[in-house]
Amino acid sequence: MCLQILVALAAAGCGPRSAPSRARIRIAAAADLDVALGALIERFRASHDVDVTVSYGSSGTFYAQLLNQAPFDMFFSADLEYPRQLAARGLTIAQGEFSYAVGRLVVWAPASSPLDVAHRGLQALADPAVAHVAIANPEHAPYGRAAVAALRTAGLYDQLQPKLVYGDNVAQALQFAGSGAADAGIVALSLALTPSLKNRARWMEIPIDMYPRMVQGGTILKWAADAEAARSLRAFVLSADGRAILKQYGFFLPDS
Repeated sequence: MCLQILVALAAAGCGPRSAPSRARIRIAAAADLDVALGALIERFRASHDVDVTVSYGSSGTFYAQLLNQAPFDMFFSADLEYPRQLAARGLTIAQGEFSYAVGRLVVWAPASSPLDVAHRGLQALADPAVAHVAIANPEHAPYGRAAVAALRTAGLYDQLQPKLVYGDNVAQALQFAGSGAADAGIVALSLALTPSLKNRARWMEIPIDMYPRMVQGGTILKWAADAEAARSLRAFVLSADGRAILKQYGFFLPDS
């Protein structure tokens, strides 16, 4: 009996070994990063053997999920507050937080729209013909809160508040405006610069002093399956190459 066990163990030891599993990073990301983060990850993976999967949505919705330890390794938020709150609750690794970009707003309408947003900006929304304006839901989306602030600064909020329609996130707000469910939208510059939309829309950037500065931050979660892989991605995002990609998609940098 003992001999049989020894033979079996020896055979097992001599058999082919399974290949080591590849590192994996699961990311929860704010919807304004839909194109920019994809470009960052593509460049990152060119020099790192890492599988990266991303779910895009509202920062506040992801924050609520992460409070219950949703299965993500990294969180890229559209603000700094949600990552800071996670850190304060002990849900991130030590020194896991980082600031990676500053978001910017535009007023956006389809190219076929009669609204002259490209020249009049927010004031074009005062046109009585405007029935609906799409923004991200300010209850859980930083871009929605910034849009409300910009409308208040422009003196348009009281007039337009009954006409606002809310996307769950800023990408959905853009979908509402693009599909005709809204006449225009107040959305992220990073999404307006999406190559497939460049010739299908007109837009104007909203002056950055019309809403609170949108410094965007991220963090690595305490339960990350491979914290070293996550740190490598963070380092790339903050590198010169990563910052160049973020600038290409309309983000300011936190130190600019």
